[in-house]
Amino acid sequence: MFTTALAQQTRTRDDLLPKDLFAAIEVLKQELNAVILAHYYQDPDIQDIADYIGDSLGLAQKAAATNADTIVFAGVHFMAETAKILNPDKLVLLPDLNAGCSLADSCPPEEFAPFKAAHPHHVVVSYINCSAAIKAMSDIICTSSNAVKIVNQIPEEQGIIFAPDRNLGRYVMEQTGRDLLLWEGSCIVHEIFSEKKIVQLQVEYPEAEIIAHPECEPNLLRHASYIGSTTALLKYCQTSPREVFIIATEPGIIHQMQKEAPSKCFIPAPPINNCACNECPHMRLNTLEKLYLAMKHRAPEIVLSQEIRIAAKRPIERMLECY
Repeated sequence: MFTTALAQQTRTRDDLLPKDLFAAIEVLKQELNAVILAHYYQDPDIQDIADYIGDSLGLAQKAAATNADTIVFAGVHFMAETAKILNPDKLVLLPDLNAGCSLADSCPPEEFAPFKAAHPHHVVVSYINCSAAIKAMSDIICTSSNAVKIVNQIPEEQGIIFAPDRNLGRYVMEQTGRDLLLWEGSCIVHEIFSEKKIVQLQVEYPEAEIIAHPECEPNLLRHASYIGSTTALLKYCQTSPREVFIIATEPGIIHQMQKEAPSKCFIPAPPINNCACNECPHMRLNTLEKLYLAMKHRAPEIVLSQEIRIAAKRPIERMLECY
């Protein structure tokens, strides 16, 4: 017991946080020759210190192009895995290894493998929100930004498995007229929005425009005047003449929307109940404190087997080539 208490005391001394975390992180960034990549759904403090903020596609593009020795990925596990796949010789850090993804978790590799084997003549198009193991089983990766474009480039006679998000898959089917074989996965955040409450909000704010991410349920998408990726939603708010928006995606993006269009009003789409379930619990595991400690200790590090990394790299490169 004494040993355990001493270890905890030592760790507490070692992990004392500086008063100015922003300045301390900047110092560590220079020491590590690091780049900080952050998703739009991260806490505002993390977004404000990041070198680049983006959606899954933009973050993958930045990870592929960086000259940094260390990539600090403020996002979720599959995003950091993608950075490691593209940069096998770089140190890739994730502030909290438990920052997973409900959508990625809904497609276990041991269940997807026999599903794929049962349809040997289909090509596999996988949404980037999946594990490295699923990417390794895929022919091409897509994001919500380019899923429609990628499917349209595949010959019409070719069968397609689309994984893991059934809602994005349905949206792609509607946009392309293609018959896709869908894996029945979903994102807990984008399924929690209440259609009833959004309709009530629109009655309360008749001037508001509903914009939504294609991971949302079809019954909600039918109320949206614009559907697009996270980056597309951000750009749309900047150019739309409307002044009030109801945002049907993870509300972390509203921080950037307010910075880019400070005179406009952004209302997060409400969840079914009274919890904060419209916030991704995995994204919110990362904090500025954890980011600092990850850089200080060079851990937690993303590690992948060479077999998975090599198999997953080519479908990611195909995605990047298609944009």
